[in-house]
Amino acid sequence: MKVLKIMKVLFTLILSLSFLQSNGQQYSKKWRDIDYAGDLAISHRLDIYLPVSAESSYPAVLVICGSAWFEDNTKDEAFRIMAKPLLDAGFAVVTVNHRSSRQAVFPAQINDIKAAVRFIRANAENYRINPSFIGITGFSSGGHLSSLAGTSGGVGKYTVKTASADLEGNIGSYTNYSSSVDAVVNFFGPTNFLLMDSCAGGDPSHDLADSPESTLIGGAIQDNPDKCALADPITYIDADDPHFLIIHGDKDPLVPHCQSEVLFNALQKAGVESQFITVPGGGHGPGVFEEEYFNMMTDFFLKESANKIK
Repeated sequence: MKVLKIMKVLFTLILSLSFLQSNGQQYSKKWRDIDYAGDLAISHRLDIYLPVSAESSYPAVLVICGSAWFEDNTKDEAFRIMAKPLLDAGFAVVTVNHRSSRQAVFPAQINDIKAAVRFIRANAENYRINPSFIGITGFSSGGHLSSLAGTSGGVGKYTVKTASADLEGNIGSYTNYSSSVDAVVNFFGPTNFLLMDSCAGGDPSHDLADSPESTLIGGAIQDNPDKCALADPITYIDADDPHFLIIHGDKDPLVPHCQSEVLFNALQKAGVESQFITVPGGGHGPGVFEEEYFNMMTDFFLKESANKIK
């Protein structure tokens, strides 16, 4: 239980700092608590915010808050932390809830995110969203789900030796629509669970049975390598994946910097256009949630959306 307490304390600190730094967002219109799955669950709700700039439609970016996969209602925190630079850059911002790991183990979380993408694509006209570009970003566990959404586009049922999972799922009413995303920005998300401790050379906190990663897959990660592989974004990388921007502090105490190195190297090996930004002295949010790095995110999405929207 010590691991969980430390995670909660640090997560609360990150949100408090980010609220102080990121309040004052401006938007022209908002829709709150949209039920993207049609089941009335809090974990299946999203919010949409449109920029102040007057356009007939806007490219969209989905934002997933980090919570170590323990929370099911973090879309307000996602808005406070990451919405302002995206809105200012002219993107519609979609903040998304998903089921927690205590409510359902993996792949429930990526099933929910993919359902949200399908909902946005199917209902784009109703919310003045241009479906030609749907980007995705998030931090920590939200970075993991954003990366997984990017690398597993078009992947349904998948088997790794003794374990299988349906990454697409059947959540919501729009399963005939694509859940693929057009660009990914990953802020310090886990990418290879089995290496979380060993690649950092630290204490075996992630290998414990009550760690966030173990809770997500339903068992201690070192005892369940095949289940880990199903949850790892690197498992699904191929040359057709969308472009990636990865941002990670080299002093991150929770998700080791080497997790982003692993992702970047795998993307490069597959020929996926990708950038990796190391933040000197950056922690798990502090030092990374700064204007400089948010500008890198928006510049990346602006470039990618310009290539998609003609």
